[in-house]
Amino acid sequence: GKKVGFEKILVMIDEMVGNLKAEQTGDDGKKEYCESKLDESEDKKKELELSVSDSETAIGEMEGAIVSLTEEIAALKAGIVSLDKAVVEATEQRKEDNAEHKALMAGNQMAKEVLSWAKNRLNKFYNPKMYKAPPKLEEGDAPAGGGIADTGIGASFVQIQAHAQSKSRVAPPPPPETFGAYTTKGEESNGVLAMIDLLVADLDKETTEAEVMEKDAQTDYEKLMEDATTKRAADAKSLTQKEGAVADNEAGLEEAKAKKASTEKEAMGNAEYLASLHAECDWLLQYYETRKEARTNEVESLADAKAVLSGADYSLLQVGARVGRARKFLRSGPLA
Repeated sequence: GKKVGFEKILVMIDEMVGNLKAEQTGDDGKKEYCESKLDESEDKKKELELSVSDSETAIGEMEGAIVSLTEEIAALKAGIVSLDKAVVEATEQRKEDNAEHKALMAGNQMAKEVLSWAKNRLNKFYNPKMYKAPPKLEEGDAPAGGGIADTGIGASFVQIQAHAQSKSRVAPPPPPETFGAYTTKGEESNGVLAMIDLLVADLDKETTEAEVMEKDAQTDYEKLMEDATTKRAADAKSLTQKEGAVADNEAGLEEAKAKKASTEKEAMGNAEYLASLHAECDWLLQYYETRKEARTNEVESLADAKAVLSGADYSLLQVGARVGRARKFLRSGPLA
């Protein structure tokens, strides 16, 4: 038979094949786009999640550091206050001890002068050779007068009495059998002079011991002040450093919180974009191979139909049925 009236159908078949190939090209491009953007967005999601986690870790560390530093600063301040108080108390105690020492030295010196005067007076009567006469007054000089027996010594007998009492607290032993009921004035004076010498020796001993103790106390005080000064300087330096560290951590904390908030906002936007990508791409990616195979089959069927029509084979009805089924599938779905 003749090949009559099929030219328009053949043109339509060519157009259909062209459209199918164009659709497949579109699916190929869309698949490449979806896979690329989905991978990119998934990577971005992981990157943002890691950044948020890092910010949370940094925030926790800085908040902990601020708490620790604040406690250390409070302890340092309390220590400095306590140290200053101890220095003031030690200084006051040192002043009191020094004043007591000076009073003791002055009292002992006056007591020795009184004892020396008394001994000299006794020597005037009992040991004239040992007596030392007072210096002669020049014409116009006034006598010293006042004090004890007009000697000019203005001390009390507190030290003498204290030493005498300390010596008399122990009861004296009974007198020996040879001790007579009568002693001479010389023997009495010798006993008194010996007691005076003993009191002077006690005063000298007490003065020496007091001077050693005063020297040691002053040395200890100076060492205490030196140590306190060194410690206070170190604590003040440490306090300044820790306060600076708190300020740095607080500034870093604000930056970390701002970065975390910004990253979370960006992550939310990326999640929305990723969701839109899935809505746009999931169906295509799921059915891509099926749609590609359907198009391939349709193209082959159309080619068969064209060959049939070109050869005037009237079995076109069977070919048309296969093409119709393929077109029905390809036109289904959101991206058809």
